[in-house]
Amino acid sequence: MHHPKYCSRKFYFVLLSAALWTLPGGSQPWPYAQPPPFAAPTNPSAQRSAADGVRSQVGWVQNACRTASSYGDNGYGIIWQQFQNLRGAYIGFKNTLSPQQLSNGANEIAELDAGLDILQESFSNYQEDVAGGQPTSSALNNLSQVLSQASGVWLQEFNRDCARIRVGQF
Repeated sequence: MHHPKYCSRKFYFVLLSAALWTLPGGSQPWPYAQPPPFAAPTNPSAQRSAADGVRSQVGWVQNACRTASSYGDNGYGIIWQQFQNLRGAYIGFKNTLSPQQLSNGANEIAELDAGLDILQESFSNYQEDVAGGQPTSSALNNLSQVLSQASGVWLQEFNRDCARIRVGQF
């Protein structure tokens, strides 16, 4: 059992923290500037590692699609989280590309970006299916099949594009 004095201190700490984080005018509660963004290394080793991370994450998405039905209604959230992890891995990968690779591969990168956006539309389709009265399990199975296959196609394109823009090679 918690001592009442301890609970009141905790309450005041939470209240004070909330007040500091909601200062008017969007000002920060401390005078320090934001740190500069982290610059990812662009050497061949970093690029290969980041590309491998993307490939691995596609595997995690596909695995989530295979196992989602065993998690019931939580299956959607599991697939969504793995897809967001894929997006994060892909963003990290792009950060390892040199300016020359980004320039030379601009079309390929734009197509990969668009491909992820298209894959993400399958989540909206799931939500529309459920809102339209389709059983959750059926909508989840559709999402899983579409996303698993489509992510495999996206991965093939990713691998081709990595070769075209010479990822991991200088």
